[in-house]
Amino acid sequence: MANNPLNTELLDRAIMFALHAHSGTERRKKGFPYIVHPMEAVEIVATMTSDQELLSAAILHDTVEDTDVTVEQIRNEFGDRIASIVAAESDNPHESKDDIENWRARKQAAIDRLATASHDTKIVALGDKLSNMRAIARDYTMQGDNLWNLFHSKERKDHEWHYRGLAESLSELHDTFAYKEFEQLIHQVFDEPSAPTGNCK
Repeated sequence: MANNPLNTELLDRAIMFALHAHSGTERRKKGFPYIVHPMEAVEIVATMTSDQELLSAAILHDTVEDTDVTVEQIRNEFGDRIASIVAAESDNPHESKDDIENWRARKQAAIDRLATASHDTKIVALGDKLSNMRAIARDYTMQGDNLWNLFHSKERKDHEWHYRGLAESLSELHDTFAYKEFEQLIHQVFDEPSAPTGNCK
């Protein structure tokens, strides 16, 4: 007896929406399309849930922060639950003339929001943060501390503070494979002394 087909209509629409929103944009000077990151976030979230709304929120999580899409557009297209999760995943820039101060304020606000966020929001956030941490671990292996020059903060210790804070805020998900991988990569990158700069041979 054949299994009933999985209803992915909502996720399919969300993928097409995200593809359009991120069209033509590059992922942080990495040479590949931005949509690769949200797609990886979906894959990670799918290891924790089959909820189509959470998978859709994962693919849409950067549309408000990094494109011209608004939360209202997400709400009109996909409903309140998805819009709320996407809004919770979007940084709110703080007014500051100092880029580093602004970066730290945004990251602290994100850590604080996640600490009290809903379980659903934390699942989507973990998909995003683990995808980011995978990229950092890969690039750090090749570039050493030159990697941090790609970010607003050029200090390794700032990124360690940020990711350890995120891990604490997401610790409710400690029993998931995704969280265990997230912790392991944080330890891999930040528990060792600073890596030499330059490309590995």
